[in-house]
Amino acid sequence: MIVSVDWLKDYVKLPGSTEELTDKLTFSGLNLEGVETPGDDIAIDLEVTSNRPDCLGHIGVAREISVLYDTELKLPEPKLSPSSEKTSEATSVTIECPDACPRYVARLIRGVKIGPSPEWLVKRLATLGINSVNNVVDATNYVMFETGQPFHAFDFAKLVGGKIVVRYAKPGEKIEAIDHQTYELAPTMCVIADAEQPVAVAGVMGGASTEISDKTIDILLETAEFAPLSVRHTARTLKLFSPSQYRFERLVDSEALDWNSQRCAELIVQLAGGEVSDGVVFAGSTAEPREPITLRFAQIERLLGISIPEEESTRILTALGMEEVESNGKGTGKFIPPSWRPDLTREVDLIEEVARIHGYDELPNDAILPVAVPTLPHADLVRHKIREVLTSLGVSEAITLSFVSMDQQQLFNPNKITEPLTVEHSTRRLENVLRTSLIPSLLQCRRENERRGVFDADLFEIAKIYLRSEPGNPEAEPTMLGIVSGGNFGELKGQLETLLETLCPAHRLTARACELEELTTGYAAELFLDDEPIGWMGILSSRIQESSLLDLRDEVTVAELKLEPVYQRANLNRTYEPLPQFPAMDRDINFMLDEDVSWEQLRQTMETSGGELLERVDYVSQFRGSQLGANKKSYVARLVFRSATGTLVSDQVDAEQKKIVDACTKELNAVQR
Repeated sequence: MIVSVDWLKDYVKLPGSTEELTDKLTFSGLNLEGVETPGDDIAIDLEVTSNRPDCLGHIGVAREISVLYDTELKLPEPKLSPSSEKTSEATSVTIECPDACPRYVARLIRGVKIGPSPEWLVKRLATLGINSVNNVVDATNYVMFETGQPFHAFDFAKLVGGKIVVRYAKPGEKIEAIDHQTYELAPTMCVIADAEQPVAVAGVMGGASTEISDKTIDILLETAEFAPLSVRHTARTLKLFSPSQYRFERLVDSEALDWNSQRCAELIVQLAGGEVSDGVVFAGSTAEPREPITLRFAQIERLLGISIPEEESTRILTALGMEEVESNGKGTGKFIPPSWRPDLTREVDLIEEVARIHGYDELPNDAILPVAVPTLPHADLVRHKIREVLTSLGVSEAITLSFVSMDQQQLFNPNKITEPLTVEHSTRRLENVLRTSLIPSLLQCRRENERRGVFDADLFEIAKIYLRSEPGNPEAEPTMLGIVSGGNFGELKGQLETLLETLCPAHRLTARACELEELTTGYAAELFLDDEPIGWMGILSSRIQESSLLDLRDEVTVAELKLEPVYQRANLNRTYEPLPQFPAMDRDINFMLDEDVSWEQLRQTMETSGGELLERVDYVSQFRGSQLGANKKSYVARLVFRSATGTLVSDQVDAEQKKIVDACTKELNAVQR
């Protein structure tokens, strides 16, 4: 960005030497690229980073200087004398692509006389390396370099229908730009059109069909905001670049559109005569108010290593245009950034502003900064523990892609997703579905291991799945734990119990029988942590195991759990009790029950009736057979008894065991074998 020293003097008092000024600007973040002296002016070339679009105009640079030197900033106050004609009655603006053009302001100026610009204007533009065209075009360029807001002036008489339509280009449309080159437009490009055809490439360059000429009498002045990505895409595709495009790519001040339009219209009338119609035509949405940013003043010293008084920090921030909306007197303040500073969004951004203006050279080289040992977030620590436990149990971690084929998605779809999310990309023509379960990917890993002679690959993965967000269920990307194992149902359930007992010792995992078509009947269970459902487990159905996509040799047991409930209950800070002073006594007990009675029901009944001497109930085995009869099964459970006050004797344990047998017989119709 080239700025004119003479021009800057219109807004702010400058220091004695240019060298002092450039040094000050460099230390504040506007690095010096070079200094030239065209004529009797001085041109300073500043490097403006992409996060500072406010400094792409002389007013923005002058604002920085006024804060750095604590001097008054004098801004022009546009004054218009509108005619009796209403702008809204003479023209209209329609935005058909608000994502590419959020806001558009149109102002009408009638009766202008096109001619050469005055010498002062020609000289100022020449200092910036801009050639003079005519008084109207020069006025739009001048105010752009003054405010950082691009403008475009249309010959109103050449606009078919006298209206503006902001839309995407139609297939096959072309436009001759003011550089008199013809460009073929794509449907992804935003254009400014009249009733028939494009008259400008939005945010990039105007069209030759409506450019200002010696015969122009009426002008429609455009002041708009275009989406940076849209402008960037169009400019790169067409290889068409301009000062306007450069500024739109870096955002413009959406709250200053009307002020900038008034300023430009005022200058056009001063240079070319004419009258400004009353009012403007505004299309689009109003700018959203910005949220306040909370600043803890103690953080300034913690991050910078020097103490800056709270009053001085507040003075700097308010001088930069921020509004202090709250100050509680307890070391905290809230500030709303100005509309021309879109880069200020976080507390650390405000601290950087204080450091810039206070002076980076004030920061001591040997400042002792407090260093805090970083700790991982709780969820990361839980995931590390999951990996540690499962690896110790012989399960290996797999890392797979988030994409599966539609066949894999339909083959194993426990969440019953009928329309999964897909991506359209040339590199993902087959596997283009965002997975809704981790199991299909793990089954493919199991299959590849079998093909290479590894038949005992027990695998797990921690990753996200992708669901469509719905009202009342906004969690569309839950983190899951998926396990694929060659072990039997009981072994996998034991591994899950070990895992969750390690992570959540105060909470219990239970499995309740359920029906999932992907799992074998009788070997499918829904998993609960306390009473909250967190997933499911079971033996993979033979239909899936033997399908052409997998064709697995051995039976596979699978499980999938949501990790958010685990995060909420996990306690990694363990507390310990003294080792028992007295030995335990074990009793194995075998019950025959109806098929619909689950192990969880049996365990809960035994624990409830066991009394204080019952330390725990362990699962041993399960049996089904013709000797038991139809719809019958048996469980073998191990009862562990222990007393905290002395060694148990058989009579004590016999009495407690009898209570348990009686309760199971009464409540579950169990028969002791």
